[in-house]
Amino acid sequence: MNTNISTHTLPNGLKLVHVPATQRVGWCGLVVNAGSRDDYADRFGLAHFVEHTIFKGTTHRRAWHILNRMETVGGELNAYTTKEGTVLYSVFPEPYLMRAMELLADLVMYSVFPESEIEREKDVVLEEVASYRDTPSEAVFDDFEDLIFGEDSSMGHNILGTEVHIEAMGNADCSRYLKQQYVPENMAFFYMGPADATKVFRNAEKLFGPMHHSLNRPERTTPAILTPERKVMDISSHQSHTIVGARVPGMYDEGRFALALLNNLLAGPGMNSLLNVLMRERRGLVYTVESSIASFTDCGLLEIYFGCEQNKVKKSLDIIGKTIDQLAQSPLSDARLDAAKRQYCGQLLVASQNVDSRALGAGKSILDRTRVSDSDATVERIKSVTAEQVRAAAEQLTIDKASILTFQ
Repeated sequence: MNTNISTHTLPNGLKLVHVPATQRVGWCGLVVNAGSRDDYADRFGLAHFVEHTIFKGTTHRRAWHILNRMETVGGELNAYTTKEGTVLYSVFPEPYLMRAMELLADLVMYSVFPESEIEREKDVVLEEVASYRDTPSEAVFDDFEDLIFGEDSSMGHNILGTEVHIEAMGNADCSRYLKQQYVPENMAFFYMGPADATKVFRNAEKLFGPMHHSLNRPERTTPAILTPERKVMDISSHQSHTIVGARVPGMYDEGRFALALLNNLLAGPGMNSLLNVLMRERRGLVYTVESSIASFTDCGLLEIYFGCEQNKVKKSLDIIGKTIDQLAQSPLSDARLDAAKRQYCGQLLVASQNVDSRALGAGKSILDRTRVSDSDATVERIKSVTAEQVRAAAEQLTIDKASILTFQ
């Protein structure tokens, strides 16, 4: 239960969440409701580029001072970008909470994006893009999202952006994006550690209270549902990398619990998942098979990825198709459904003990849902899923409704 978690909203709209913990290390950060789907149409990769360059100088600090501010006390300052969000966070020895909070406030309120630093960072990001393309097991996911959402849509393009767009970015783009997106009503501050909630909230109001500019960005639009497509891309690789997937409802849909259970049953992290047993353990067709759900505010995507030799792709696809068809045509028996629920609920319990995930999850939850998700409540919802709901979820993924992309 999350009975000890405290939440508060500042007068300017910034949401705060405090998660008590007894560790001598603290975690704090900002979750921003702005990701690659909020990039400008002629600046794909801007959200990610701002995440990189926000550390390159403020009106109070140069890049070198920002880099060393937490490192010199044994702490860490980091960030990452997703389709719908950006997270800036710090991990630190507990006595340095105020140092971390003050630094985060400086970054989101006073970053200046020096042109000289921007030009240097372009090379870093371009190298990241090149490195990513050299890893087909990762790059295939981005190309699959282009296939599902449309490569020119807000959801379809690569989070890292394109070489042409990155080269075109400048101070004005970054400054405009920061002013539009990094605003109180579009962010949440999270803290996890032993410090008192009242103290944390008081310091947050002191540091972030002066922020008063309002959200001013184009409204997000849900990508159209496209006709399922099969595509093979020749990358001259010995190994093939394939994704089978389809659009599913987003993070607020009531069917998300049945989808989560189905996803875990098909090819979740357990070695006993259906597809891992059928494709790897029994037949040795693949060296890996895994499924995942990407849940966004207004849509979602369930993907099954597998890697194998080129001559085994067709057989692997046949097994996936037959497995999903069986699940879509016949509800699970009571025994199989109970076993699937027991396994998934156990995994949720184990995952809830991961400190980093708990801290970041609290920030995301308070921003997305205006409340902190209760792991016990999630378990109860999973336990209430019926065999018919799992069958209906599988219907969305049958091969005739799925798109398929293969790198070979």
